[in-house]
Amino acid sequence: MNSTTLEPGLTKQEPSEIWNRSFIILFFTSIAFNMGMEMSNSLTTVYANHLGAPASVVGFVASSYAVTSIFFRLISSPVMDTYNRKYLVIFAAFMLSVVFWGFSISDSVPMLIAFRLLQGCVMAFGNACCLAMVADMLPKARYSSGIGYYSLTLVACGAIGPSVGLALVDRFSFRITFTLAACFMLLAACLVFLIKLDFKRTKKLKLTFHNIIATEALLPLSVQFITVLGGTCVWSFLFVYARERGVTGNVGLFFTVSAITMLVSRPFVGRLTDRYGLVKIAAPAMLCNIATALIICYSTTLTGFLVAAFVTAFGQGACGPAIQALIMKSVSSERRGAASSTNFIGMDIGALIGPLFGGITAEALGYSMTFRIQVVPFILCIATLIVYRRWISDTEAKFAPPGA
Repeated sequence: MNSTTLEPGLTKQEPSEIWNRSFIILFFTSIAFNMGMEMSNSLTTVYANHLGAPASVVGFVASSYAVTSIFFRLISSPVMDTYNRKYLVIFAAFMLSVVFWGFSISDSVPMLIAFRLLQGCVMAFGNACCLAMVADMLPKARYSSGIGYYSLTLVACGAIGPSVGLALVDRFSFRITFTLAACFMLLAACLVFLIKLDFKRTKKLKLTFHNIIATEALLPLSVQFITVLGGTCVWSFLFVYARERGVTGNVGLFFTVSAITMLVSRPFVGRLTDRYGLVKIAAPAMLCNIATALIICYSTTLTGFLVAAFVTAFGQGACGPAIQALIMKSVSSERRGAASSTNFIGMDIGALIGPLFGGITAEALGYSMTFRIQVVPFILCIATLIVYRRWISDTEAKFAPPGA
């Protein structure tokens, strides 16, 4: 068993299996954490409308958290690489419980927006810190598989969280539902407290560009950014385009089919990535992303959209965890906080620019042409993977040498 860096790592030795005690605890921590997040996120716009906000203000409520989240991610990178990540996750979960309790008592739109902005501040330390922690809990030879398993928590919660939140509001009230989301956060804080983290602080907090941005990971980060940009552009206008094409039925099943397929496929794809490397898996996955955009573009029935949902599970579903794994492999263990935060910064910016670009394109050229144009980002990703395949292979080999 290989030795690993002590600070700020989890143990003195590399774990021998994926499903070790610490990974299992963090896996269920992530379920509780993201269940609370997905339940509340799906309700904030509905609640703002319930409080009488106009459409423009409802839109601001939906996106306002991203403003503070992106800013605080610049701070969270050096913080995560300086202090004990376990207690940072506990702090984030506790503060988010306060935020969701704040939602429950909000009786005006400005009050709701204030707690939404606070949510963005705290979110910068949540999933990013968990991803940095989970990186220390996995055997190097099965790293991509472990990240794939861990990412299932986000997929599962994203699939059922919004529906659960809406059902609870219909059955009870906004106040009770937001309070329950706060309880999920408290549960997450209690679970992560059980993790045994062998931590030793070795440096002082410094806010420098090097500590904030993991420049070593900029190549995989650029692929992640372009992938998210293209994906969010497609998803943001899915319902609108379906109505324009006269598609009847529950188009929301697109996300259900996609989530179920990802739950089955991600562990399998993770094992293939560990065995064959990122390029041989991600490049075909990008072709699935291209196929998804084109299938949606030409679909006139619900069946066509559901076929696209199945295909995208092998595109976006395969690319995300694999690229995240490469980002974490690109840095030393003491800089995994910076790598994790940089990853989420790229995803946040891609998620902001994608719908904006898609809206401008749709207004000028129509939705059908917008979906066709979305093949371009994925073609760029394939070209990047091919051009830099040697660097990617060297990074993977350096992280986990053959036979290690």
